[in-house]
Amino acid sequence: MTTPLLPSKLPSTGVSIFSVMTRLANEHGAINLSQGFPDFDCAPGLVEAVARHMRAGHNQYAPMAGVQALREALAAKIERLYGRRYDPATEITITSGATEGLFSTITAFVRPGDEVILFQPCYDSYAPAVRLNGGTPVFVTLRFPEYRVDWDEVRRALTPRTRLLLLNSPHNPTGTMVSADDMRELARALDGRDVVVVGDEVYEHIVFDGRRHESLARYPDLADRSVVISSFGKTYHTTGWKVGYCAAPQALSAEIQRVHQFVTFSVNAAIQQAYAEVVARDPFADGLAAFYQEKRDRFLRLIEGSRLRPLPCQGTYFQLLDHSAITAERDTDFALRLLREHGVAAIPTSAFLQGEEPGPVLRFCFAKRDETLERAAAKLRQV
Repeated sequence: MTTPLLPSKLPSTGVSIFSVMTRLANEHGAINLSQGFPDFDCAPGLVEAVARHMRAGHNQYAPMAGVQALREALAAKIERLYGRRYDPATEITITSGATEGLFSTITAFVRPGDEVILFQPCYDSYAPAVRLNGGTPVFVTLRFPEYRVDWDEVRRALTPRTRLLLLNSPHNPTGTMVSADDMRELARALDGRDVVVVGDEVYEHIVFDGRRHESLARYPDLADRSVVISSFGKTYHTTGWKVGYCAAPQALSAEIQRVHQFVTFSVNAAIQQAYAEVVARDPFADGLAAFYQEKRDRFLRLIEGSRLRPLPCQGTYFQLLDHSAITAERDTDFALRLLREHGVAAIPTSAFLQGEEPGPVLRFCFAKRDETLERAAAKLRQV
């Protein structure tokens, strides 16, 4: 019997660049500053809390929308940080990571023929989720080296078919952040339009130099039409646990939950119980921004004397480095040479772009142990 060969729904999509670079780093014994995960452990108390809840019997399906204690802790946290009160019973949904939250949200609102505005460079799951739902990604480019939003370009991109706009801040991969002025420009651009806004805010607690994270939840006119998506992996050094959440007005949340229940239905119960404890105890994630700012500053000090030029990093745990003083190679070619010849893996920014020149820039993850950063920097100074 011949295996049927059906047309691909994502014919131009291969294995993600993150998987590729991590595989190559392992094959070549390179230091992996490509994929965005820490090489250090989370707090032992968090692991112990998960084990305690497992022993207490939280090993069966959690409620579809999430453990009540976690939704209540998140509602209290969001209100304290951003001033918006979400009803934990009807307006918060726990998802299998922010990626599932994004996919369920896009699936809930995007229909064939709809357009979705994406700011690129952008995370690689956005456009495929739009296309899988019959939508068309409309890219607004944040251009090297400032990576600022051109709001005139946004207004030109908006059409009667625009269904959704996805905003990521703090921004992966550039490390930039939207300002209060940007949020006011966004509100003005969408005034009178039936557009849902989705905020990817997974790095909300990793902001530097005294800056304030401008959550969509801070702005009532925007929050009324927005889905705010975040996660616990970046905040608590637990990227492998894959737990995130969506906060949105009841009417939007109901549509997201219609999809979510058929994607994962529910998320690990014991882990949700453990997160509920830590969020209730420390809603501000005190110390996290300072922890990663020290990592950023250490990495920058360590690469002093190299020919790699750092671009400003306002948030996230990624640092962009301009390699134009070293080579005129495309970013993809230089990234592969850097890995194979010098033993350091990074991500070329072209992986986050479609139809635009990336500039001479690689993304490096500094969520690593000090000794890892020291070894990587020593290699980078020799390039």
